[in-house]
Amino acid sequence: MEEWRQCGRWLIDCKVLPPNHRVVWPSAAVFDLAQALRDGVLLCQMLHNLSPGSVDLKEINFRPQMSQFLCLKNIRTFLNVCHDKFGLRNNELFDPFELFDVRDFGKVISALSRISHHSIAQIKGIKPFPSEDTALNEDDVYRSLEDLADEHDLGEDDIYDCVPCEVEGDDIYEDIIKVEARQPMRVGMTEEDKRNCCFIEIQQTEAKYYKTLEDIEKNYMIPLKQVLSAQDMEVVFLNLEDIIRVHFALLQAIDLSMVSGGSGLGKIFLDFKERLLIYGQYCSHIENAQKKIDELIATREDVKDKVEECTMKVQEGKFKLQDLLVVPMQRVLKYHLLLKELLSHSTDIPEREQLKESLEAMQDLAMYINEVKRDNETLKKICEFQSSIENLHQVKLQEYGRPKIDGELKVCSIVNRTKQDRYIFLFDKVVIVCKRKGYSFELKEIIELQSYKTSDDPMNNRDMKKWSYGFYLIHLQGKQGFQFFCKTEETKRKWMEQFEMAMSNIKPERATANQHNFQMHTFDKNTNCRACKMLLRGIFYQGYYCCRCGTGAHKECLEMINICKINPLGLQPGMSPGPKMVAVKNYHGAPAPSGRSSLCFQTGDLIELLKGDPDTTWWEGKLMQTQKSGFFPSSCVKPCLDPKPFQSLSSRPCSKDAEYYGFPWFAGNMERQQADNLLKFHISGTYLIRERTAEAEKFAISIKFNDEVKHIKVIEKDSWIHITEAKKFESLLELVEYYQTHSLKESFKLLDTTLKYPYKSRERSLPRVSIRSPVASCASYNFSFLSPQGLNFSSQSSAPFWSVFTPRVISTAVARYNFAARDMRELSLREGNIVKIYSKIGGDQGWWKGEANGRIGWFPSTYVDEDGVQ
Repeated sequence: MEEWRQCGRWLIDCKVLPPNHRVVWPSAAVFDLAQALRDGVLLCQMLHNLSPGSVDLKEINFRPQMSQFLCLKNIRTFLNVCHDKFGLRNNELFDPFELFDVRDFGKVISALSRISHHSIAQIKGIKPFPSEDTALNEDDVYRSLEDLADEHDLGEDDIYDCVPCEVEGDDIYEDIIKVEARQPMRVGMTEEDKRNCCFIEIQQTEAKYYKTLEDIEKNYMIPLKQVLSAQDMEVVFLNLEDIIRVHFALLQAIDLSMVSGGSGLGKIFLDFKERLLIYGQYCSHIENAQKKIDELIATREDVKDKVEECTMKVQEGKFKLQDLLVVPMQRVLKYHLLLKELLSHSTDIPEREQLKESLEAMQDLAMYINEVKRDNETLKKICEFQSSIENLHQVKLQEYGRPKIDGELKVCSIVNRTKQDRYIFLFDKVVIVCKRKGYSFELKEIIELQSYKTSDDPMNNRDMKKWSYGFYLIHLQGKQGFQFFCKTEETKRKWMEQFEMAMSNIKPERATANQHNFQMHTFDKNTNCRACKMLLRGIFYQGYYCCRCGTGAHKECLEMINICKINPLGLQPGMSPGPKMVAVKNYHGAPAPSGRSSLCFQTGDLIELLKGDPDTTWWEGKLMQTQKSGFFPSSCVKPCLDPKPFQSLSSRPCSKDAEYYGFPWFAGNMERQQADNLLKFHISGTYLIRERTAEAEKFAISIKFNDEVKHIKVIEKDSWIHITEAKKFESLLELVEYYQTHSLKESFKLLDTTLKYPYKSRERSLPRVSIRSPVASCASYNFSFLSPQGLNFSSQSSAPFWSVFTPRVISTAVARYNFAARDMRELSLREGNIVKIYSKIGGDQGWWKGEANGRIGWFPSTYVDEDGVQ
């Protein structure tokens, strides 16, 4: 058997690859193994399995596929541990690039063979390799791997087809919060019995959790105040005192609900959603808290003794403080699972409606917490980039959004045609151009993407030579542009897709929908999307902010926000405006005008010049969108020769019906059956107004009432509009506003409901069928990493767990509502899309992997409802 196959089997024995991994398939090739090892993740996991603690897994980047920097860092970590803890000499190892570029995979196999013979591995009882019957002269097998690596991106294959890590703290949570009195669901139990079991589990697990919080407070927090400063206490225990107070109140409310048979439990979780948002702060800093405990124990004997003393008072010393601090993070992510189970066994219609709302609230909370955790991982990566780039000075990379991709390209400016080797870090907002210096980088240029667009260069591709595959970055105002050259055509496609995704984030297609001016924004406080009422999630650049009216929204919800209420130009009657200037570059206040307030703006903003001399560096002006005044560099603007005013909806050359698209109840052109499918799973009172296809009456109201969807024709006659002759209106808007507060039973005796919930802004609690006509959207930017003909699925997981993935549909689902991908690893969804689900590994982080519209990627698991297993 070939040595590389034996290596694959050895890695399976080390429990870093599953027994059915592709490397043991008869059709396997050596590149399958090389591809699995190229990012360094499995190698670090292997050392950890052989010698727990030899590698700090918290320092490993588990999702580095789009980052050459992070892949090489993982490989260097592996090599350092091999040298320092396993005693291998440098000449017995390999250079990081010999693995990453697969320049000499034979040396990699040789190094792993030495580790397999090491005493540490032998103690584990794992058979080393190679055996005596190894095939000789395998150099030819490895010779073509570098070319294959050029052709195959790390994200193309199932590189995370491996044994998943255990969820941090999950086993501890299950041990502590176990419910001994819980009765298992038995055959023959009624739905009421099962419902009661769910109530008991919610109550008892909450009581156990609160008891754990009390134990931490009584046996750790209070005693440790004797030896720790107030500052250290705050770092270690974070906002745990606030969490304890919230759960004291929550447990009381649950107990009271149980007295009345559990009625109103759904409302309790709805009421507590806002208070539970404090977990965002807790989960953001839990890792720092654990590190601080380790540091204090290692450096201070008095703290070490006190912590050991405290530990023996909790669960008889079974768990360390560092372990117990993970339990709150695990608990808050269980509520939506508990409510989902309860909902499945509840038959009372009013109770079900309330539980649906509370389930959605807790799913939203779980997504918020998971995004906070994910953003923390992203910020750690950005910090690593920041520390490796010299002469950044006051630049903070996190202000440029999320990193998209990094790696080596050749760059030349349009003016200076000389190709230069450069290392590129692409963020949402900028391109960081560096020169590589060993394992660090020298900053050369920062290119702001707001002022550029990308363009293909198909001519150079005809050369079919390495580093001849180019594309342009063209300045929108005709200033200096850049040309980038990639090693292969596949690499160029990958980079161009990432540029497109970055530009779709900072300049989304619907950014100016309904007269708004939405910009990617970091919200300092917890904010709900104006359209869907769900949280904007994460720590930074959580969503989009209209700089005119202050509205916040998800990327996928921009088109559903009502018309902006702020006059775009902000001109007051009778004003004599000064000369108009247009911003040709972004100005964020740096450099600052000495002793005067700065006026910040974005490229393309319109500015009224208040004071400015052609020979001065600083001018004073007023931003037309916000009416704010201040000083700015004169070089950032140029005269606006044709300052046309923004068109209002009423002045646009389109049909009168266009003005309705800004309202959350207007569905546009829709068939009756589509409306049925859309509304039938909603709660009673959810409605929409639709245009009827080729019918005499143009509009119809569709509304869910009790268990049916009702349809009412809207009649237009003699310049009036009505649903009954008894009450007429001048416009559709006037009709809708009237029936939002007056029952429809005025016209239809059996329809005793108002128009309660516009379908776009209502909770999206169950599967819906997409009703929108095909429109260009941000979803169109979700380019796939694969050719639709082949099943080489993209596996760049946005979930921080390894994905055991095979090209098999494990179930299907319906998209509950829109989701706009923020990077190329994510899958954009439109409401009603049918999604094939391929993997649920990482589901407790909120992400599943699947396919929709011919594209494959990760999407929030709570954004779909599963149909069943195929």
